[in-house]
Amino acid sequence: MPPDDPSGSSIADPGSTAARVAVNAVARLPAYVLRVPSGPYRSLNPLTRFVIAIASAAVAFGVRGWTGPLAVLVLTAALALYAGVARSLRRFVLATIPIVVSILLVNSFLYPGATDVVLRVGPLAATGTGVTVALQATLRVVAFALSVALFSLTTATDDFLADLERRGAGRRLTFIIGSAIGTIPAMASRVTEIVEAQRARGLDTEGSVRRRIRGIVPLAGPMVFGVLSEVEERTVALEARAFSAPARRTVMRVLPDDGVQRALRWLVGLGSLILVAASIAGRFPLP
Repeated sequence: MPPDDPSGSSIADPGSTAARVAVNAVARLPAYVLRVPSGPYRSLNPLTRFVIAIASAAVAFGVRGWTGPLAVLVLTAALALYAGVARSLRRFVLATIPIVVSILLVNSFLYPGATDVVLRVGPLAATGTGVTVALQATLRVVAFALSVALFSLTTATDDFLADLERRGAGRRLTFIIGSAIGTIPAMASRVTEIVEAQRARGLDTEGSVRRRIRGIVPLAGPMVFGVLSEVEERTVALEARAFSAPARRTVMRVLPDDGVQRALRWLVGLGSLILVAASIAGRFPLP
């Protein structure tokens, strides 16, 4: 019971009052500040997942032979299953089909200096060396795409940017990274909106190839002007939020991190660099 003053009225307990104020303040915070990443793999700090993605991409492209990209593919598939996003990776695999087809065709039939012909198609000849190089390049591209896709599927952009800013990354660097991450999805959404709007106005965006090519100009104009308008609007919004102020901003969202994850980041980062350097120098030959 709170003590009573001499006049008979009760005196509020300072501790309970402060607790109520704190609870009310927390209740008014935006949802993204209070959201804590949960689930397998997602509970890791965003920087840890970023280091794993970058190290996987470096090993996929930097380690010679078949071992590097195959190891990255196996690791990425295991992490995707662990995180529960294996099915979502399928659309990223489908997105690599055009570049994979071009890699296979160009390297198989046009690889310079190869003479071990295994197949002739008219004036073109596929060589065994070219096919080997094409398959290795395909594995590298797919491994790189899936390692980046895994990071994208398991990491919210605002979490990653908040963690970078908490670690001392400048607001301009954070803004550039956030803009780069969000550019492609934003442009894809804008293209869909423009196409639907132009169709509603009677523009034929389907049918023969000639009609589709003719419809590019009416789509490109609104796209370019929309992007320029968005840049101006974003600049005004940033200045209204004191983006260029010299003082350091207070980061409200602190994501979980510990010594084990810090050690894991150093181990994965340095280990991948050493492995790539040793492979390039020929000190660590792998099949």
